[in-house]
Amino acid sequence: MKLFRSLAPLALAAALLAACGGGDPDVPGSGSPSGAPTTPGNFTAFISFGDSLSDVGTYSPAPAQFNIQGGKFTTNGPSGTVWVENVAATLGLPVTPAEVGFDGQSVKCPAALQSTVPAIQRSCTAYGQGGARVTNPNGIGRDPATGAGALTVPVVTQIANHLANPAFGGRFADTDLIMVYAGNNDVFVQFGAFAAQAAQIQAQAAAGQITVDQANALLFQAQTDAQEAMKQAAIELATLVRSEILAKGGKYVAVMTLSDIADTPFGNSSQVAPARTVLTDLSRIFNLWLREALTGQPVQIIDTFAMFKDLTARATALGFTNIALPACDIGKIATATANIITDGSSLFCDGNLLMTTPLQADANTWFFADSVHPSTGGHKAISDAFLAQLRAFGWI
Repeated sequence: MKLFRSLAPLALAAALLAACGGGDPDVPGSGSPSGAPTTPGNFTAFISFGDSLSDVGTYSPAPAQFNIQGGKFTTNGPSGTVWVENVAATLGLPVTPAEVGFDGQSVKCPAALQSTVPAIQRSCTAYGQGGARVTNPNGIGRDPATGAGALTVPVVTQIANHLANPAFGGRFADTDLIMVYAGNNDVFVQFGAFAAQAAQIQAQAAAGQITVDQANALLFQAQTDAQEAMKQAAIELATLVRSEILAKGGKYVAVMTLSDIADTPFGNSSQVAPARTVLTDLSRIFNLWLREALTGQPVQIIDTFAMFKDLTARATALGFTNIALPACDIGKIATATANIITDGSSLFCDGNLLMTTPLQADANTWFFADSVHPSTGGHKAISDAFLAQLRAFGWI
């Protein structure tokens, strides 16, 4: 019994989303930020906050224990950079991980321990960490009881850590380019909670313990709860931008919306298919309330939801030959890690662990590294799109 298929869309959300962009001040998400700079910045630092999409090497010790040259959530290798590194390189700004570690052990700003060059010592401004959420410290991959596994320092703490670093004087500077890209893991957590509830509801209906109508009502409530949690996460992120970045000196601040996670190999998988629209709506709800909470604020919003749709539509023209399958081979990664890593996470993927049968994967022409993370080529397309937005803002 596939009750997902009879789940009616959330009427309120549909109404709000349909109204977006209408300019009605009474409709959430219809406003826009205002007052951000329109002139080029004299940037001396690139500061990024977020999750695995922005992680430049927080967990490099994890794959190293298997003698794997991984460490980032992409196809890794000598040229396996993520969008943060690409943007920083284009602007001529050094950027290194703010923290490196795993399983409860970490080192803050390791670059400062390895170099006496002032610019390198101040380069630890890539705060994004795989698994990190907006405010909850127990992100994906972290054991909340023991603290083992991933560090998952949330964005609220990432920002606090930057402000607490004496090298930056407790404030942001006019010469900082600040980019905030977070919320993806809140989607995964809420979707996981919804899926678990849905499975239980389906089992009860199949056993005749509840009727189909009762099951659908419960599914509707589970979806509503997940969307409400995403609304809260979006408001929390916007509040951090306002009170901890803008209010403390941030001038050139770009905030990204979430892409449609349903457009990933994970979102297109058979197990997700019955609830794919639920996954999409979690990103949409987050984006709607993020925009609402930043209305009138002097930031720029980069619409990655639309951006990823555009990249997909132009994939062939951009040189991609595969946008459906992960380039990293699940079986090879499992073998290389003695079957400890069985989900094909690109954190443990290097050039020797790409798919070679039945297709020949390529880190530059296949868009995805694993089920949700971009490859080297995917990150290059993303950074190119972000740079185009920064140029459109007049910032570079």
